[in-house]
Amino acid sequence: LIKFMPSITTSLKALTQLGLEPPVLNALYKVGLWTGYYRRTKFEPRSSNLELSNIASLFPLPSHEQLVQTLGVEGKAALVKEADEIVGGKFRMFGGDLVPLQLTFNEPLQHWTAYETGQAPIPSSPSPIPFSLSPDLKFIWEPARFGWAFTLGRAYTLTQDEKYAGAFWKYFEQFTAGNPPGLGPHWMNGQEVAIRLMVLVWCAHVFTKAENEERRKQLISSIAQHAARIPPTLIYARSQNNNHLITESAALYTAGVAFDQPQWRELGWLHLNRALRAQISSYGEYIQHSANYHRLMMQTVLWVNMILKGQHQPWPSLTLKALTRAAHWMFSMIDPASGQTPNLGSNDGALIFPLSSNPFNDFRPTVQAAARAFLRTSLPAGAWDEMSLWLGLPASTHTSESDAYLTDNLRGRDSWAYLRTSTFKSRHTHMDQLHFDLWWRGLNLAQDAGTYLYNGEPPWDNPLALTRVHNTITVDGHDQMTRGGRFLVLDWFPAYSENVLVADENVLGRVLAYHKGYRRLGIRHERVATVFTDERWQVEDKLLFKRPGRHVFRLHWLLLDGEWEMQEREAGIRIRVKSKYGWITLNVRSDSHISNSEYQVSLVRAGELVYGQRDVKPYEGWVSLTYGQKVPALSLALEVTSSKVTTFTSEFLFPK
Repeated sequence: LIKFMPSITTSLKALTQLGLEPPVLNALYKVGLWTGYYRRTKFEPRSSNLELSNIASLFPLPSHEQLVQTLGVEGKAALVKEADEIVGGKFRMFGGDLVPLQLTFNEPLQHWTAYETGQAPIPSSPSPIPFSLSPDLKFIWEPARFGWAFTLGRAYTLTQDEKYAGAFWKYFEQFTAGNPPGLGPHWMNGQEVAIRLMVLVWCAHVFTKAENEERRKQLISSIAQHAARIPPTLIYARSQNNNHLITESAALYTAGVAFDQPQWRELGWLHLNRALRAQISSYGEYIQHSANYHRLMMQTVLWVNMILKGQHQPWPSLTLKALTRAAHWMFSMIDPASGQTPNLGSNDGALIFPLSSNPFNDFRPTVQAAARAFLRTSLPAGAWDEMSLWLGLPASTHTSESDAYLTDNLRGRDSWAYLRTSTFKSRHTHMDQLHFDLWWRGLNLAQDAGTYLYNGEPPWDNPLALTRVHNTITVDGHDQMTRGGRFLVLDWFPAYSENVLVADENVLGRVLAYHKGYRRLGIRHERVATVFTDERWQVEDKLLFKRPGRHVFRLHWLLLDGEWEMQEREAGIRIRVKSKYGWITLNVRSDSHISNSEYQVSLVRAGELVYGQRDVKPYEGWVSLTYGQKVPALSLALEVTSSKVTTFTSEFLFPK
């Protein structure tokens, strides 16, 4: 937690705001590293009984006929195409581009603690990963999560073609031979081990007909070694109090049931329930304030839910209530036309259970499964039903289109918007209060830039977490909160919102929100978002002075990329962007009645200034929809210098 903290002051602030438990647990983990305790720990289960009768009977599998019916012609073709790519030695990194499937390294491997402590450099893979930026462990870890094995298993169940089973066993044996237990980067992180464990258990069910006895023993042994790796460093996952603890606890519970090991089962069950109750807010939002991490948490929960059904074991009532809230939150966030959600918070490209052929950023497979498991409604049937099929979740009797689902988000006829307001407890990384995300007919018009990279060299050291790149206001170039490191934000300031009843038949909905993140500067930011019956959207920002001063207020909009036209007007601008449905117009004005010398408009695309004047940052004018990839976007900024109350009004107009 304090690896990247720049000062003692920041460290003390972190202790005050995070509480004592996380840094103490993290310190104990570090003691285990530096004393050699973890190096001396062997990854062997206490019981030698590895001959499991229930290793392939924890949960049922769908039949060939069910899969054919759910996938349809297009789904079947997409699945077979992707599976054939994997057979050919390539997979889609973070759901994006095809890259070589590399599971081994060139150099001899050292104990995982040598890499964790920096005593040994990360070894290189035989075929360089096609990313030119600084080395990032995520690119090395991703293929070893074995997410591609789901594609092979699904294709094998669909076609019964032995080449898919053969490809799994080939890659599994490559990994096992090239990464002995405890050696190399793939054993560094308990979460990476946990995710791989759950995939291997799934593979033990799917490929059971194609395996011989020797391969079966090797797979069982590997699962047990993965399970034994997790408990010694579970203290680190507890110190993080995020998705690490969720996945590691779930994997321990899985192994405990599979191997009939009460110690693993009870330890995993204890920490999983504690974590879910602590990490899901009263509103249903996940503690990391990230749409993608919310999906990771929910997919892990659905995996455990599948095993619980086989054990005829219910969730504890308090946990079930938290999961119901979390399922509701995710259902309320999906775009009805695309199945996407706002690119909220950190997006590390994780999709740990890719049990459908839907694109990476289509959340409907997980939303459908979560709704069937924990809500009284679900989405109508579609290609996204495949995940539910694998998880043993039958269709609901009541369905609801996502645009008709009960939600606090504002909705027009063909558009909707998410206004970001949250009360933080821990683990958020993006300073994005009052960010406004606007969607129309499946297009994300005003968007969140995402993440791109965690571990790049400056300026790509996680800069898309800054307030500057979100659709909100910055004051004097300051972030709303304090960035304590690449992954740590301090000085949390909550935001509040309420729906406003308006006696105007032309208004469909209105939300008023505010935050006090600039209280130290004597400024309060209020934002009012309104949608009208003619599908017009208006966002009004008011900067209120709590004490005298002179400030630079900067309104930013990150717009979809496309052909554009700009026109400046008195104290305002008009920008038009061409979409596949026609020209979208954004009018922005300031009502502070200031001189032109105190007013500045700029537009940046892909890190380059294309209109006006601005001190351009290389990370401006980009959007990252998955980890390690970015595409151009239009970054519009309007800056005003003022010593009095200042109001910005933004109006979005769609083509008729």
